[in-house]
Amino acid sequence: MIRFENVTKRFRGTAKPALSNVDFEVQRGEFVFLVGASGSGKSSCLRLILREETPSDGRVVVLGRDLRSLSNRKVPYFRRHVGSVFQDFRLLPTKTVFQNVAFTLQVIGSSRAFIQQAVPEVLALVGLAGKEKRFPHELSGGEQQRVAIARALANRPQVLLADEPTGNLDPATSVDIMQLLARINAGGTTVVMATHEAGFVDQMQRRVIELSFGEMVRDERHGGYGDTSGLPSLAPEPERGAAAVAALTAVLEVQREAAIAAAAGLDPTLVASDDEDTTDAAAHSASAHRAADQPSSPTVPQRAGSPAPAVERSAVPPSAALAATAPAEPRPTEPPRTEASAPPPPPPSHTQPIPVLDLAEIDVAELGLADRLGLGESDPDDEVGPTS
Repeated sequence: MIRFENVTKRFRGTAKPALSNVDFEVQRGEFVFLVGASGSGKSSCLRLILREETPSDGRVVVLGRDLRSLSNRKVPYFRRHVGSVFQDFRLLPTKTVFQNVAFTLQVIGSSRAFIQQAVPEVLALVGLAGKEKRFPHELSGGEQQRVAIARALANRPQVLLADEPTGNLDPATSVDIMQLLARINAGGTTVVMATHEAGFVDQMQRRVIELSFGEMVRDERHGGYGDTSGLPSLAPEPERGAAAVAALTAVLEVQREAAIAAAAGLDPTLVASDDEDTTDAAAHSASAHRAADQPSSPTVPQRAGSPAPAVERSAVPPSAALAATAPAEPRPTEPPRTEASAPPPPPPSHTQPIPVLDLAEIDVAELGLADRLGLGESDPDDEVGPTS
């Protein structure tokens, strides 16, 4: 039926041949699996059987014909006896199921009466009876593959070639396609199938021809897939420590907020959160301003209730003032104080009086960021005043 006699196939531009001295014979009615890693030469064997390629050395004999001596004019007549099924279905999207199957018969010149009889029979064989008027986009992946198989069987070929017919299908649908191919083989059709489905090969226990880098390494009458170490695993990688990472992130965030509060001289338990109301935000802003008025260098402890002495502007580092007066998130600005709401004058002290800035006379929006933070250009003899 199919015979490879020391076949070698070289493609232009490649140093290593795709097939090297491959020699085997397939008898009529056999079901043969071609297995091996990608690039081992499985598809090249099928292309040689279909006469899409010719061998560089050796002979390929199919149905008693040497394909190397077969003229190009006779190739279409030869392919009427060889059906082929591919991984990507290759259906005509603008034609119905009936028209897709009938198209191959119309190409070879079959009569209309034969087409009207053969197409419903082959659709019933593959389990698509009643779906003749549907288009490919209205079918599932498994049903589209069944249409492709029906199209390959419409002319009742003696050989059926299947190149990864279950590659684009889910496991349950793949089982149905394999059962369908087994029934077709039981009807007398020789089936040659290239596949990576190790489970099907092990379960069906049919003839297995294994290829490796273009060479045939095994020919077993009732064998399995063989070495599956090269097949990728579908098991997902477990996520390790996801809960621990989330907990650690939350702890670090709390520690960061506490460190910021401690640097600003605040109570860590009163650190403002994103969902605080306006009152809490205003209290937090006032605490930050009081901390900005404190000197950053070590000073003599003051008695409770005594006013803090005024310090020179150069004694307060700009970074400390910026950290104390510029929180991470924008806070609502305090309204300008009027004469009615002005606080009582501070108690007398031995230091120079601090000049009070009348915000009613200045538009705060016109001040720059440095001026609002007390970092603008000024005379060195000026003293630090309120920043609110």
